[in-house]
Amino acid sequence: MMFVLDAVSKAYGSTVALHPLSLAVARGETLAVVGPSGAGKTTLLHLLGGVTQPSAGAVWIAGRPLASLPPGRELARLVGVMHQQLDLVPHLAAVHNVLAGRLGEWRLLRSLVSLVAPREIERALAALERVGIRDKLYERTARLSGGEQQRVALARLLVQDPAAIVADEPVASLDPARAEDLLQLLTGIARDDGKTLVASLHSIQLARRYFARIVGLRRGRLAFDLPAAAVSQAHVDRLYDLDERADDLATAAAR
Repeated sequence: MMFVLDAVSKAYGSTVALHPLSLAVARGETLAVVGPSGAGKTTLLHLLGGVTQPSAGAVWIAGRPLASLPPGRELARLVGVMHQQLDLVPHLAAVHNVLAGRLGEWRLLRSLVSLVAPREIERALAALERVGIRDKLYERTARLSGGEQQRVALARLLVQDPAAIVADEPVASLDPARAEDLLQLLTGIARDDGKTLVASLHSIQLARRYFARIVGLRRGRLAFDLPAAAVSQAHVDRLYDLDERADDLATAAAR
């Protein structure tokens, strides 16, 4: 298994973002996480990516407990995170942002030198070519379109070369055509390179089309965990039912 969550929960002060849940994701699997805003999708992905530690329960990444994997080289080799904000440096060229994927492998001096004279340019060029923007190598990142910036972030993950990719709403800021294009590229890379892919999405249609398995979250709880083909309209309707969500909130307030 690439990821195993054993009775994991997460709270921020008195606010429970994720109630106890257990989940396993196999190596090479593609999994979409769906649900309404505030359902706990980002929290779940941050746990899988080692961005945050659980309040209770245990997270295992490639057979190793997350608690034993502090941020750094070992964790970077196992999992790469594509945040919704992308974490690009806008005033730097695409090449610098792409090569940031190598920072976990480089010593401090080499990292600083690369800001002036980029190292491993061929590696960055190959990654940008694979995501379709080879000609943007020295383009200032702020001047790129939203779709191109998403591709720079994906190229950075290619350079990092982790065993798994965790992507938080990777197409939220894109129009439908570009969203389809990026998901096709992302899932194609995962398939061709044998990487595990977990991504949160708002679109059930895209989740069904590009992912083998779908997990639904509702108010921090697991609503369903099914093969994509088995997710029915009834599952979707209940997941996003506003009346039921209001009832859930009323019940929680009465406790």
